Order: sequence, then C-alpha cells, then structure tokens
Amino acid sequence: MIAAETLPEWNLTDLYPAPDSQQFANDLKTAATAADEFASRYRGKLAQLSPVELAAAISAYDQLADLLGRVGSYAKLYYVGDTTDAGRAKFYGDVSAKLTEISTALLFFELELNRIDDAALAIAMREPALAHYKPWIDNLRMEKPYQLEDKLEQLFLEKSQTASAAFNRLFDETMADLRFEVNGEKLTLEPTLNLMQSPDETKRKAGAMALAKTFGENLRLFTLITNTLAKDKDISDKWRGFKDIADARHLSNRVEPEVVAALVEAVRAAYPKLSHRYYRMKARWLGKDKLMHWDRNAPLPQEDSGDIPWSQARATVLDAYREFSPDMAGIAQTFFDKRWIDAPTRPGKSPGAFAHPTVPSAHPYVLLNYMGKPRDVMTLAHELGHGVHQVLAAPQGALMSSTPLTLAETASVFGEMLTFQRLLRNTTDPKKRKAMLASKVEDMINTVVRQIAFYSFERKVHAARKDGELTPDQLNGFWLDVQRESLGDAIEFGPGYESFWTYIPHFIHSPFYVYAYAFGDCLVNSLYARYQESAAGFQDKYFAMLKAGGTKHHSELLKPFGLDASDPAFWQKGLSIISGMIDELEAME
Repeated sequence: MIAAETLPEWNLTDLYPAPDSQQFANDLKTAATAADEFASRYRGKLAQLSPVELAAAISAYDQLADLLGRVGSYAKLYYVGDTTDAGRAKFYGDVSAKLTEISTALLFFELELNRIDDAALAIAMREPALAHYKPWIDNLRMEKPYQLEDKLEQLFLEKSQTASAAFNRLFDETMADLRFEVNGEKLTLEPTLNLMQSPDETKRKAGAMALAKTFGENLRLFTLITNTLAKDKDISDKWRGFKDIADARHLSNRVEPEVVAALVEAVRAAYPKLSHRYYRMKARWLGKDKLMHWDRNAPLPQEDSGDIPWSQARATVLDAYREFSPDMAGIAQTFFDKRWIDAPTRPGKSPGAFAHPTVPSAHPYVLLNYMGKPRDVMTLAHELGHGVHQVLAAPQGALMSSTPLTLAETASVFGEMLTFQRLLRNTTDPKKRKAMLASKVEDMINTVVRQIAFYSFERKVHAARKDGELTPDQLNGFWLDVQRESLGDAIEFGPGYESFWTYIPHFIHSPFYVYAYAFGDCLVNSLYARYQESAAGFQDKYFAMLKAGGTKHHSELLKPFGLDASDPAFWQKGLSIISGMIDELEAME
C-alpha cells in the first residue's frame, strides 16, 4: 500500500484560510446582504427593464452565483475530508442551511425571467450585452414547462434541507463510518474494495465477504434511504409534470430522451459480444469454469500487480497529456504544483473520486483515494481530465461554465484514453500488452456495460417505488437481475453480492447520472478514432469544445468532428472499439 504521508493533500486556503476565518464569515454575510439588495432592486420588475438593464441584472446574478458557489464549495470540500467529524458535519450543515436561506431570496429571478414574453425577449436579445447570456437564457427557458409558482418553488427549496439533502448526508456519513472486518482488521470502504483487485484470491474473497457482511447488517437503513429518496423524486416529478422517471435528468443533461434510449438499447444489445464474451475469456485465463464475483476485477496472472508510486502515476499521466498538447499538460501540472489534489485514503474521508469545479473566480480541486493500483492511475487521468475541462470552461462565468453531465464525462474519459494509448504504444512485451489490453477492456466494461446496467437498476427501482415501498429482497432482486443480464453466465454471484447496490453513491446523490459515463466513453471512442485519422487541427477543435462549457448543445459541439449522437450508428461505432479490443485479445489466445 502507498504510504499516506507520500501523497499530496489539498490546500483549501485558496478558497478560505479556515472555516472560522473572518474572511469566510464576511463573504457569507456579504452574500446575504447582496441577495437581499438584489431582490429589493429587481423583484417584480424584470419585464420592465431595458435590454441593457436586464443584462446588468444577469451580470450581478452571475457574480452572486460565484460568491455563493465559493462559500458552498469550501464547506463541501472541508466536510468531505472527514465526514465522520462532528465539527465538520455541523459546519457543513449550518452553511448549507444559510445558503438555502440566501438562495430563497434569489429564487424569484429565474422564475420571473422565464415569465417574460418570448417575442419581447427575442427583441431584447439584439442588445449585445444581453445576447452574451443567450445560451444560459435558452437553457433556462427549457426549464419553463416544469417550473412551479414562486411559493411552491420556495417550499421545495427550503424543505430540501430536511428531505433529499438530509438523506444524502445520512448516506455519506453512514458510509464513511462503516467498518469492514478482514482477518481481524477493521477497514474503511476504499481499502476493502481495493482487496478485490488483489492477485491473491483469498484476499479478494475476504474483502468481498467483509463487504457483504457489513452491507447486510445495514441493509434496512440503505433500503429506507433508497425508498425515501425515490419517493421524494416521484413527488417532485409529479408536481413538475415530468412524464418519465428519468426525464428530469435528461433535461438537466440537455440530451433528448430518444438519444439516451438509443444508447441504452445499443449497449444492452452488445452485452453478449462485450462483457459476456470477455468474462468467459478471463475465466479461462484464471483457470476457472466460472469467475466468482470477487474475481471480476482480479489482475491477470502475468499482470504487474505491484504498487505504483505516486511520482510514477503523476509522470505517466502528465507525459500522456503532454504528447497530446503541452497546454493540456501545463494545466494538469498546476494541480500538482499548487496542491489542488487530495490523494490519500483516510478514515472518514469521502470514498471514491471526483473533480469539484468550485467557481470560475477560483479553481477546481480533485479528490482521490489513491491505493497505487493501475486503475488508480487511470482514475487520476480521469479526474484531471475533468479538472482541465473545468479550468478551460471557467471564463464562461458561473452561469455558463457548467457542462451537462454527458459532455462533462467526455474530457475525463479522453484523459484516460490518452494515458492508456501512450502506455500501450510503449509496451513491446506481448504478455504485458495482453494484460494492458485486458485492463482497458475491463475499465470500458465498467464504464459502459456496468453503468448502463446501473441505469437499468435505477429504472426498475423508481418504477416499482410508484406502487409502494420496496423491501430489501426486492432491491436485491433487481440488482441481481441486471447483473446477470449485463455480466453474463461466466460470473457466479456468491452469497452477499445481492446487497452490493447499497454503496453506489450515484443512486443517492444523482439519480440516473450513470448513463453519462457510457455516453462519454462511446463518444470518446469516436473522438479518438477521429484523432487517429487526422491529428492536424484536432487539438484546437477539442479545446474549443471544452472552452464552450455549457454554452452549446452536444449536436453543435460534435459537428466540427463530423459526429452525431442522434444517429444510432454513432453508438455502434463507439462500442465497436471495445469489441475490437476483445477481438485482439481473442487472437492472442
């Protein structure tokens, strides 16, 4: 295991010196005062403003969003460093409550802006200062059919503190506090999951059994959280008028439901030639008739399973980025130089990994739980891809820098692909090449097949929840159904695996988020193919796509590359890349 003291921890002082600092208190107070003044100045008056005045109002709103985002980002990042610490939890809870109160004062603005007549707004857009915000206004108008009257919107916002937000926090703090006993040692989640990548099957099995035991002991709580959040979402969807259980996510992703449906259909149809075929091969490689579920991510016998030092991981990713674009590597280098990364595992630290954009006036931060495994290197490449994207999009401002999830995953998966392809080109040993290809195929199966299976699981859960509370057995059954369908008959699911749905945070924090990973992976496969066909000018077009942030629809962003996500053949092209890698592995046999 990589020693924790050798890994970087992030420096949050770029946001605030400390949670009890005067600067933090001043900004929170300033935000509250500014919000009240903004409401006093503009509430009930937007329709009467001149185009120049309306542009000035949106500019002020943009600046307020940046200030509120800075405060909220600091509170979140400070909290995830140790979610089991009572002081941090209280700080995060208090700040979240205050920010909700401030946001309530600003709630009128977007609602009132959407009530301006379409024709009048179109005329006002001739003013250049207002036209600058057209992408944000257009996105906002898409929300119009699902918005409620002001008082109801206020109630939804204020009640979220004791509804969805409260249960999200309960999940996070419970998961961080769980311990998994392996050979007499009590581990947190990340080190226990890490055991399932061990070359030693006894360790993999011990980790899996420890996970199953603790998840099983907490199954009633996770069932309650899932039931509550699914019902909360159902109530919200009914009030807002969403027809399908995933429509709210599609809207926030600015992607058409039929595009997602085509993606899901294409991936599910490809299960037999992707995951089913691959895991049958892997079982043969490991000398088994079938893989147990704890063998799924086992390294191959010839794979180097030693720990990868942080310095090597850093150099690997930066070299891959630099080969594509020195500018891209330069941005990524800043994350290391200025301590924008928190890498070690710690008791209480939030599991998993993410890149938090914070706000345009600051910079992103990356959280990892680095354990020195090859997949951890790819996770570093993934999250730095997000970070680079967030840095490039920041000049769009707080209102327009945020990218829909489907396109947000493009830069991250592209960063992984650059890193993998560089490593593959530099590998001449056939056995090592086979291990690398297999590892990449497994990552792509996890990103595409597994995530679409997760999406199918969520659809089953949310659809069934409409008919009443779900029991643990029902949830376990849904989980096993989608796992069997997606992974195939080469994997045997041992006792306890039925409860592994409990630890997936996306189900809790961002319902139906998961298909964005598959969207991004298939998109990147097609993008990388274009890059291989002609590198000339590709980097410029790629950077232009990232710099656009949330100002353009996916169709507009992909057009310069000659790609169209609404074409069913688009998804087949992306999936064929994965299938081709499996073909190559079969040929090696």
